[in-house]
Amino acid sequence: MAEPALPLVTRLSYAVGHFLNDLCASMWFTYLLLYLHSVQGYSSWGAGVLLLLGQLADGVCTPLVGYEADHSGGCWGSYGPRKSWHLVGTICVLLSFPFIFNPCLGCTASTAEWAALIYYAPFIVIFQFGWAATQISHLSLIPELVTNDHEKVELTAFRYAFTVAANIAVYGAAWLLLHFQGSHSEAPDSDTSDQLGLQDVPVFRNLSLMVVCVGAVFSLLFHLGTKERPRRRHGLEEPSEHSPLLPPATQPMVLWKHWLREPSFYQVGILYMSTRLIVNLSQTYMAMYLTYSLNLPKKFIATIPLVMYVSGFFSSFFMKPVNKRIGRNLTYFAGLLIILAFASWVALGNSLGIAVYGAAVLLGIGSATILVMSLSMTADLIGSHTNSGAFVYGAMSFTDKVANGLAVMAIQSLYPCFSELCCAACMGFYHWVMVAVTGGVGVAAALCLCSIFLWPIQVRFYDTAVAGPAEGAAGPNSGASQDITVN
Repeated sequence: MAEPALPLVTRLSYAVGHFLNDLCASMWFTYLLLYLHSVQGYSSWGAGVLLLLGQLADGVCTPLVGYEADHSGGCWGSYGPRKSWHLVGTICVLLSFPFIFNPCLGCTASTAEWAALIYYAPFIVIFQFGWAATQISHLSLIPELVTNDHEKVELTAFRYAFTVAANIAVYGAAWLLLHFQGSHSEAPDSDTSDQLGLQDVPVFRNLSLMVVCVGAVFSLLFHLGTKERPRRRHGLEEPSEHSPLLPPATQPMVLWKHWLREPSFYQVGILYMSTRLIVNLSQTYMAMYLTYSLNLPKKFIATIPLVMYVSGFFSSFFMKPVNKRIGRNLTYFAGLLIILAFASWVALGNSLGIAVYGAAVLLGIGSATILVMSLSMTADLIGSHTNSGAFVYGAMSFTDKVANGLAVMAIQSLYPCFSELCCAACMGFYHWVMVAVTGGVGVAAALCLCSIFLWPIQVRFYDTAVAGPAEGAAGPNSGASQDITVN
């Protein structure tokens, strides 16, 4: 019998469980480089090192947390392992994130840059561990809560809708803080009022404090409204009045090492990594592109990302019917075409002017589409094998974080201005960075998608315990694999 659909309240309570992470990620990817380089005045290389440190810490933690979440028990009797790890991660994020967007305590104008970087390092590592624990535990709940493919897409779309709402909240709050600061500036008509500098430190400090306060409330709602199913032990569940009289045949358990033999594991992993590179790198360098390449006032670092995520928010409501009609792969391909259209627009237009709003709409819709579809494909890959689902999400996130960190460090090392904050060469530099991270990575994602068109996602695993010696002699297929094709 098909399981009843999750109640709307349960879906909403699940969807808000990643809201704190989304708020922090919005600030991390959009404003960290800008804050460290343009506000605090650290070198481009130093800012890149801190972002790389965070991405590496996150990348290392995600598969470890995924493995532990699959094998550990809950911290209390009825509190499952997923929610337990979510709670631990939330506490780490709340305690560490505000320090990242605050000036170094005890540092002065004469403090060496390397000393300030060392100060920020432990807070970044703690934050990224907590972020990884929250993300992996939250994602791995999707196959636990629903089994129907379309419901997985719907739950992922709900989750992404709140991701967009979190970004809208951050950018809206940033715009208000910058506007409030400008209206109270002693010299509101001066050119310096439109440029970022040390005077903007309170804006980012207050924004980080608002993020953790609001995020804590939504995390509480998640823990109160989401019930994790009891963990199965050795393939058995506690019987209930709805349990069948004859139990179903025992399904071989897929362990973490089995996933490493699966070609589809690498197909989905590369596609997910490419998707995250497009979404995260475009988000990271959009503020730099607006500030230095287009030479727009600093209020645009809030309004343009806001337009992106509003368009992404509205597009998320159309993903379920479009996915039902044309399928996962074609929906992802449609989003990829929109991303490539954005890259072409930016490449051909050196000075977009008011057209930057139209380009932002394209990037927002395309990013939302490919991100939701890539997460849905990952959930499809896991299917009913939820006992190792957290490891799969952890491995996918590992490639994402490490690739993002290395890509940012590579871009920062190519920065053409060494002795000043921005020279004439940096205008064209950020212009082509935006083209490369959307168009170049978009082409790589298209090639990976072609492999999925040719060889659909297929889960194959071996179970020597079920196919014993007696069965092995029964026919030519003994000891072979069991194939499950995901459409």
